[in-house]
Amino acid sequence: MTANLAANLRSGKIRIVIIEDNVTLSSAISYRLKDRGHAVDILHDGLEADMYLRKEGADLIVLDINLPGMSGLDVLYALRQRGAQTPVILLTARIETRDRVLGLDRGADDYLVKPFEMDELEARIRALSRRKNLEYSAHETLGRLVFDRSTRQVTVDDQPLDLPRKELATLECLIERKGRLVSKSQIIDHVYGVGAEVDDTAIEPHISRLRRRLAECGVQIKTARGLGYLLEVEG
Repeated sequence: MTANLAANLRSGKIRIVIIEDNVTLSSAISYRLKDRGHAVDILHDGLEADMYLRKEGADLIVLDINLPGMSGLDVLYALRQRGAQTPVILLTARIETRDRVLGLDRGADDYLVKPFEMDELEARIRALSRRKNLEYSAHETLGRLVFDRSTRQVTVDDQPLDLPRKELATLECLIERKGRLVSKSQIIDHVYGVGAEVDDTAIEPHISRLRRRLAECGVQIKTARGLGYLLEVEG
C-alpha cells in the first residue's frame, strides 16, 4: 500500500454501524468515530440490528456478542449466511480462547476484548479498511454543492451554505444513501437518534426547506410516496 492510499484511508470516511447494548459505551465509540469524520449508526438490540442490516448494510460493523433479542454471534452468522462480506469487529468481555475461535469461525474479521482503548479500536478499523480496500473520499460533490464529511460543511460554488443543525443532519443522511430510497424512519434515526419517540411528520419541514435550498444548486429531493425520499442531481 502506498503512503498516499494510507493517508486517504486515515482522512477519508466510511459508514460504521455500532451494535452494542451498553448505551454509554456505544455513545463513546460513536462520538470518537464521528469526530474522525465517519458516519455512525447505533443499534442496541440484536433483532433490531439483524433487520437493519438486512435492509441497509454497512461499510464496517462493530458488534457486541452479548445482546438482547438476538446474540451478536447469531447476528454475525445470519449476515454471513446472506453472503454479506462486510468487515466485522467483535466486542466482548469474554476472554477465553474458545470464545475468540467461535467468533472468528462465525465470520468475524477481528476480535476486541473489553475493556479496550479507543486508540486500539481505531487502529483495528484502519487495518480492516486497508485490508478490505475501503477507500472513501472526504468530499461528496453533487452538482454545484460539495459536502465535506470531515467538517460536515456544505458549500455551493465554494461559498458556505449555512444550514440549521437538523437540516444539515437530514442532508447528511440523504447523501450517505445517495441513489437509494431513504425512509422517514431512517432520517429520524439519523437526526434524532435511534429509538427517539418522534412522529414521522417531524421530518417533513426539514425536507421542505432543504428542497427549496437545494433546487438552486441543481440537486433534487424526490418523494416516493409511502416509501421515502431520493436524492438526485439534475441532468
